[in-house]
Amino acid sequence: MLQFQSVTKRDAARLRKYYQSCNYGLCEYTVGVKLMWRNTLRPAWTEAAGCLVVRNEIDGQVVFDYPVPGPEGDEDAALEAIETYCLEQGIPPVISVVPECKAPHLLARYPYAQVSNVRTWRDYVYYREDLQFFTGRRYSGQRNHINKFRAGWPEAHFRSLTAADEPAIEQFWTDYEAEFPKGDNAKARSELALAKKMLRLVGKPWFMTGGFFDGDKLIGLSMTEKCGDTLIIHIEKALYSYTGVYPALVQAVADAFGEGCRWINREDDAADRGLRTSKLQYGPAELAPKYRFEPQNELIRHVKAIPVLKTDRLTLSALTEADIPAYNALVLDGERNRWWGYDDVGGLGGPVTETSFFDVARRDFENRQAVNFAVRLDGQLIGEAVLYRFDCRGGAELGCRIDAAHAGHGYGTEAFAAVADWALYKVHLSRVVAKCYKENTASYKMLSSCMRKNGQDETFFYFEKLV
Repeated sequence: MLQFQSVTKRDAARLRKYYQSCNYGLCEYTVGVKLMWRNTLRPAWTEAAGCLVVRNEIDGQVVFDYPVPGPEGDEDAALEAIETYCLEQGIPPVISVVPECKAPHLLARYPYAQVSNVRTWRDYVYYREDLQFFTGRRYSGQRNHINKFRAGWPEAHFRSLTAADEPAIEQFWTDYEAEFPKGDNAKARSELALAKKMLRLVGKPWFMTGGFFDGDKLIGLSMTEKCGDTLIIHIEKALYSYTGVYPALVQAVADAFGEGCRWINREDDAADRGLRTSKLQYGPAELAPKYRFEPQNELIRHVKAIPVLKTDRLTLSALTEADIPAYNALVLDGERNRWWGYDDVGGLGGPVTETSFFDVARRDFENRQAVNFAVRLDGQLIGEAVLYRFDCRGGAELGCRIDAAHAGHGYGTEAFAAVADWALYKVHLSRVVAKCYKENTASYKMLSSCMRKNGQDETFFYFEKLV
């Protein structure tokens, strides 16, 4: 299973191996955003199938970036690793900030998914030449502002910043705060504090940072990161008292750092009215969407209540409170359940009560994580069949156990086949899988009679049934 570690400055070089050639074009696929917003996004990373996999925690929910492949990366295998991790953790595999170029792939991968694309978080993406030259009638306003800036401060010049410029940067923040236009805005002040922290990384090879100087005075600065064919601007700050400095800064950054890039990304506006107005005035080529995919399993879409299934000899239906004594006896039969493959008692995470196992089964269905069928003979509970581990890609796992007193009569095979058919033709799954311990001869024969063998490892034989 995937093992994640929190993103820190020490990880920047490793992440840049993936981001430097990434053409997703979104600001989240950068070292800058992961470091600047790590207290908000809580990013953690690992590598899988030659891809960078990043897990974030936003407002208490775990979401994943779309995998970023290296030279030999396998995106599908990395997505499968994310899905397996989520199955083991009991959480949905939410893939967030998905670039437009990858959305069709996820639409094909997941039969059902809630997809969102919120305007607030779309990145402002510009043609590099537009910001570098500001040609054409639509940029007459920007050119006028730049001309005013040049006329007022003809000696102003732009150059790269290095660690040696730390005193000038510190003085800049003092000057900037003295005329900060959003001094009473907590959100803006928080962002300013983060920008200050990021500028301590000037000189690191991951970023290109430049500043405008009026003599020895730093009057504007910008921190950027190049990812594939996009230059992403993480920070733009300038002294408002220098009229026209902002468009002059944008133009200088595009000219100094944009070589080899087709696009410049100035990130989202976070629903800030002033930022939105300003960014739109620069004529973006597009507002790059960031899709959020929340895959859903078939139970959510197709099963409102546990149905009653009939076979020649059996009835399969939902557990009831009247079943609790028989169900507890089934679950607590340690000798039989050594072949079950799951520790029901350990899985509770707490002490066993009379209704513990019944409550778990009921809760799992309410959350549409599993369906527990009571297997009944003449109305008496003699076992259960459980459809669970929905992978959000049209597959689920099926397990069945029968009470020892009724073993050896084919009831397990009968119940198993009934639930498998229901899953494939009523729940609309495309694949049902199962496994059994290699030593469990009875289960092996049962599964072989109604499914196709699909591999093995040191512990299990694996089976599947497809439509």
